[in-house]
Amino acid sequence: MTIRDRLEQRAFSGDSDAAVVSVLVAAEHLDQQLSAAIAGHGITADQYNVLRILRGVHPEGHPRHEIARRMIHPAPDVTRMLDRLLRRKLITRVRDPEDARLSIARITPAGLALLKRIDPEVERVQQKATAMLSPAERKELARLCERLVT
Repeated sequence: MTIRDRLEQRAFSGDSDAAVVSVLVAAEHLDQQLSAAIAGHGITADQYNVLRILRGVHPEGHPRHEIARRMIHPAPDVTRMLDRLLRRKLITRVRDPEDARLSIARITPAGLALLKRIDPEVERVQQKATAMLSPAERKELARLCERLVT
């Protein structure tokens, strides 16, 4: 079934319309699949994204504004999200010694362990989502998406 059929749309207004709608539908589909896998572990996809960001700089951390800048879905209240992760002991926050106005969030061993449990499920969703694409097509898809945002 094509995206046009799925949306019960007679025609797109042009190639750009078809391309953008197709990317949006595919992104929403993937987001739902990934969110379902992650939700089974008691966190949201955005919280998972924050943990992945912090794992990427472990053992260092990032201030809130840097986490917000790196997020896939810009979240309106990163502070509240960090507070929830802190309460679950998945991150710590300490004042920046050079700028007391900033707190630096760091992933904890519990946060790393949670990611280790979630990662195989996320990998399965990603593999299933791209199974029909050759390795070259996967690289081309990533390249094309990169061009859309630069």
